[in-house]
Amino acid sequence: MPMPTIVAGPQRFTSAGWPVPEERRLVTVLFVDIVGSTALVDRLDPEDVRALQRAYFGTVAGVLSRWHGVVEKYVGDAVMALFGARRSDGFDAYRAVRAALEIQGALDRRPLPGAPRLRVRVGVATGEALVDLAAARDGGHGVASGAVITTAARLQEYAPPGGVALCAATHRATTGLVDQRHVPPVALAGKTLPVDVWHATGTTRPAPTRHEGPLVGRRRELATARDLVVRAARDRSPRWLSLVGPAGSGRSRLLHELTRVVRTVDGTPVRWCVAHCPPYPQPLAPVADLVRGLAGLRAGEPPATVRRRLTAALTDLVPPTALTEAVYALEALLATPDGSADAARGAEVARQALLGLAARQPVMVAVDDLDRATAALHRFLHRLFAAATARSLPLVVVAVHRPEWADVLPGPRGRWHRLTVPPLRPVETGRLLRHLLGLADRPAAAVAAVARLLPLVGGNPGRAVAYVASLGVSQSVAASPGAAQSVAASPDAAQSVPEEVRREVDARLDRLDGARRAVLMVAATIDAGVSAATVERLLDWASGRAAPVLRALAAAGFLVLRADGRYGVADSVVREVAYARLPRAARAAFARRAGLPTEADLPPAPVVSPAPHPRPLPAATPPQVRTVVLPPTPVRAAADRRAARGTLGTYPAPLRRLATTPRLAPVPAARAVSGPVVAARPDGPMSVLRAPDTFGAVGVARPDSLLSVLRAPDTFGVARSAPADSAGSGPPAAPTERVGAGRVVELRDWAAVRDRVPPAGSQRATGPGRTAGPARAADHGAVLSTVGRGGSARRERRGRRPRWDLPRGVPAAA
Repeated sequence: MPMPTIVAGPQRFTSAGWPVPEERRLVTVLFVDIVGSTALVDRLDPEDVRALQRAYFGTVAGVLSRWHGVVEKYVGDAVMALFGARRSDGFDAYRAVRAALEIQGALDRRPLPGAPRLRVRVGVATGEALVDLAAARDGGHGVASGAVITTAARLQEYAPPGGVALCAATHRATTGLVDQRHVPPVALAGKTLPVDVWHATGTTRPAPTRHEGPLVGRRRELATARDLVVRAARDRSPRWLSLVGPAGSGRSRLLHELTRVVRTVDGTPVRWCVAHCPPYPQPLAPVADLVRGLAGLRAGEPPATVRRRLTAALTDLVPPTALTEAVYALEALLATPDGSADAARGAEVARQALLGLAARQPVMVAVDDLDRATAALHRFLHRLFAAATARSLPLVVVAVHRPEWADVLPGPRGRWHRLTVPPLRPVETGRLLRHLLGLADRPAAAVAAVARLLPLVGGNPGRAVAYVASLGVSQSVAASPGAAQSVAASPDAAQSVPEEVRREVDARLDRLDGARRAVLMVAATIDAGVSAATVERLLDWASGRAAPVLRALAAAGFLVLRADGRYGVADSVVREVAYARLPRAARAAFARRAGLPTEADLPPAPVVSPAPHPRPLPAATPPQVRTVVLPPTPVRAAADRRAARGTLGTYPAPLRRLATTPRLAPVPAARAVSGPVVAARPDGPMSVLRAPDTFGAVGVARPDSLLSVLRAPDTFGVARSAPADSAGSGPPAAPTERVGAGRVVELRDWAAVRDRVPPAGSQRATGPGRTAGPARAADHGAVLSTVGRGGSARRERRGRRPRWDLPRGVPAAA
């Protein structure tokens, strides 16, 4: 079994050869191997083996080249190829699966010398790998390194002869584009859990997109498009309307609403013929979809029904003498919409039929995702529009594509119209997120989820759908034992970039040239923003080279000019993806040149973990005090100053976490940690109470001292360092506090006394500037406690908002 490629030598980073020599990229690996190759080679002559290998490798390499795959290595009779290693278009997994299916078909059709029926197995896996960009241009040994390579090699062992096995990530990336069959999970070597596997059986026509829910924030664009279409039908003046927007912007939904609202013009019915360009379609497949819409055909209908409906649709549109020949031509187009001569004749018949229909009533020809179309479809649309312009027919061509794509349109310039679909406003994005969360049965979490997802979505409806779907995935990952190996989720899947969004952003980044991508990655590394001088220093560029690149990126919408004159990444998701593609060596080099701490220089994060076994501290152990320095938190700054002045502070619970407050992921109890650790020991001199969703590690104590920090969204961490009878020993030390770069909170000789009835005449604080006796406190349902020497902490359960009351002189950090 071949092992994954290991690139030898120390990692290095040199900006002179930018783009960076290596990138962390999301790639799809295809691994193909001959079934029974050992027995086959044993019975053949060495010359026959060489002839067989040449024919086999030539067939496989030809298919991989057509689908833009890069051959990484040949290992015996196995071939490994990469998709997305050099440039990603967002459909790398789809291209790999199409190549795998085509390899199987090509080998079946081509009899090879000495092996009239050669069968192969193919495994396809998608994941992250470190890619050598220079070697990925031409292919070769050592292009990529990563576990995804081993996964693809292991998967092909579980593919049937002549079959294609897919991993879970490849399955998700090709759902709706490839027919797949789920098989029982398999145990791959080196994997702790079974892995979900799918078998690809063929390609399929994408199902029409279902547009549900209310239309949010597109009323103005819809009205503009409707007015233009209606005016073209009334004036019998052909128009070419382009609906332009990035992927997920809602341009397809706008086209759907346009077909719904424009049904008639002045009482005359409007005929809509809509086609969609899937990724890498057959040359004339969208024209075949237009014919199906013209004749009212559905997929899977028998040939007799297809012929009868085509005849009825063409009866009044073509001369009777040419009707039979036209029906046969359209049948050939529907059967094989490739670039053959029969398909071309069918496309010409379809063009004449649309022009004949436009002479009788207004006709709207719409093509979604036209930027994916082939040259044959562009020629068809241009000739159709030119003929309609020459005859003054009420025909409108509606083209939907991304902003980067440009087409040379025919006819007078006054007949072209470009309508840009802008991002949704924040209030509109919030409405859409609340609607999607309601459909996902998560209305309770709508407020918090909207606040967290709003900056990530960026006004893109497609991203909103993807992020809401990722919330459901993150909740269901832990429910299934086998799902841990089938779902590639980060520790916090709700805050990670969904796979479909990652693919779209990767494609946008790869459409940039090397210099622009370099500057964008530098801007993603420096959170404070970059200037031209900073970019030139980090990339070792000559003076004056970075300024035009920064302006070009700002004009393209990747960067935004801040008030201080620095440039920052406009989209937080683009910043995260661009930073994630940098290797660790490049990140460290940029950080050193910018004077920032590297990832290796950062201190370990403090954590809280429960003690596995309650055990008192040994008496002979010398006392140790470790101080926890917390980052500044503005929400508690005023409360800290008030407490430091000796006033009584009341802190309501729960506290609301700000976006700038760092969140530390929970650490399992079995994991070894190097940061400050507080163990909860019920019978020991210290205990910590912590909810599952707290901010992080709090508190270190010794028998005669205590460090206690109260911080959590739902509960507070409370520590006690001595029994009740030792509360009065020794004068309390003055607390120390620093507000600004960090805050140190340390309390000494402070013990909490709980569930003790206060003596008569004692007073206990219940609020800022107020005191009450035991009877009044009991009436309000408070937990009774005494304020001994050094103070005490308690939590009131009065009303609906419980709160913590601290004694005088106790600073607290949130």
